[in-house]
This record gives sequence, C-alpha cells and structure tokens, in this order.
Amino acid sequence: MSKADRQPAVEPVDTDEPISKSERKRRAHRLQALGKRLAGLKSHQLAELALPEALLKAIADYQRFTSHEARRRQLQFIGRVMRDLDPEPLQAALDNLDGESAEARYEFHHLERWRDRLLEEPDALTEFMNEYPQANSQQLRHHVAQVHKAKTEQAQKTAYRALFRFLRDETHPA
Repeated sequence: MSKADRQPAVEPVDTDEPISKSERKRRAHRLQALGKRLAGLKSHQLAELALPEALLKAIADYQRFTSHEARRRQLQFIGRVMRDLDPEPLQAALDNLDGESAEARYEFHHLERWRDRLLEEPDALTEFMNEYPQANSQQLRHHVAQVHKAKTEQAQKTAYRALFRFLRDETHPA
C-alpha cells in the first residue's frame, strides 16, 4: 500500500476538533504581545479603546509593577483576560494609533502636504483656515514664521516638526 492510498484526498471537516497545544500557545503568545502593546499606551489612549474594566485594571497593575518577574506574570494574566475578547478590533485600533493603518498613513501624508503648502504658498493659510475653522490662526502664523526665520539647519528642522505637530493637533483634537 502506497502513501497516497493511506491518506484521504479531502480532509474531513470537523468543527468540534480540539485545538492543538501548540496552537493554544501561539494564540496565548499573540494575546500577550497585544496586551504588552496595550500596556504601553497612556491612560487617555486606553480610555478611547473602551476596554473591559478587568482588562484596564490588569493593564494598570502591569504598568505599576517594576519587577521583571511580576510584569511577566501580569502579561500572562492580561493574555488570559483577553481570551474572551475579539483581538481584531483591538489590533486595528492599535495599528491606527501607531500609524500603521492605511487611514493613519493617509492622514500623515495629508498633513505633510498642508505643511509644505503653508510654507510655499501665501494663499494656503486662508484655505487651511477655511477647511479647519477651529484652528488657531495666530499660532499657525507664528509656526510658519518660525520655519522661515530659522537660521541654522537644526533650528529649521525643529520649527518644521513643531509646525507639523501643531497641524496634527489642530486637525485632530483629542
């Protein structure tokens, strides 16, 4: 009897098939890694995610601990608490916060284009204020002027970044 004769051509579909120990471990490690990323967030970022109270408490405990072993055990506990949650929405929210999602990349490039236009085109300030009326026009003018009057390359880079941060904060208030 050959090997081909012993194996069925199509694998039977069994929905009640138990998950292997290796797969359970892989899932646990993925949840722990996701929990570690959550634990690295600030409290206001965690509040935006609308996490269950038990998970928020476990994350707060993790952040409070200083011992390596205590943090390791707490990560395992966070992974256990997260077993009941769907990790996909959390992963998507974290990707968005980290700037890894397509939407976050689009917003980043959109703000870069605004920054470049504000520095190069005199009419861009009026257009920006029309699109974002809540923005502080006096501070915007100040940041644009800082970039133009910076004498050293380092000062120009600093002012350039400050302008970008201002645009980000004004277009996406927390």
